[in-house]
Amino acid sequence: MKTYSKRYKESVKQVEHDKLYQLKEAIILLKKLPKPKFDGSIDLHFNLNVDTKKSDQMVRGTVVLPHGTGKKVRVAVFCKGEHERQAREAKADYVGGTELIDKVGAGFLDFDCAISTPEMMKDLSKLGKVLGPRGLMPSPKTGTVTNDITKAIEDVRRGKVEFRVDKQGGIHLSVGKVSFTEDQLNDNASRVIEAISESKPASVKGKFVKSLSISASMNPGLMISC
Repeated sequence: MKTYSKRYKESVKQVEHDKLYQLKEAIILLKKLPKPKFDGSIDLHFNLNVDTKKSDQMVRGTVVLPHGTGKKVRVAVFCKGEHERQAREAKADYVGGTELIDKVGAGFLDFDCAISTPEMMKDLSKLGKVLGPRGLMPSPKTGTVTNDITKAIEDVRRGKVEFRVDKQGGIHLSVGKVSFTEDQLNDNASRVIEAISESKPASVKGKFVKSLSISASMNPGLMISC
């Protein structure tokens, strides 16, 4: 049987579990709840009306958070030649061609985002089973397969994040830290909600977002009106 801390139990008392909160109202409450001993994240949880067995309903995209994610994003760039110089000047954390691919193949995964030039994708494709399940495989759809390495790195540093529906029809995405201001969290969350709502596949009929909740690390979630 799962046991909860006194802090968590105190948080639960402040939440109306049958209530649909407005976004800003929920953020205000989350920031008031008892906090763990670290700067937790604020996360959105979507339950979408999609059939993930159908390829045209695999929701995926990117969104730039107006106020960033609040954490340092470690970027790996797979490239060679002139692009390596550009990547290093743009302060990518890890840069390389086949040698970096071999390093990742051997188990190195100390990065949060992968960017690749188109010419490297043939070699990088062999890491699909390693990078794919972790959401790290570069893709033209998310702007991470490109010859404009500098812009791709800048976008990531500015707060560009990827969203992708899981097999259960859910999307879970951090929109900032508890230490962010209420306005910063509201701006970031609103942008994510807008981006995912706009990604509704044409083949989906009826309501797209079945339910939406927001939570802070190690605290109960609040249902959001959507």
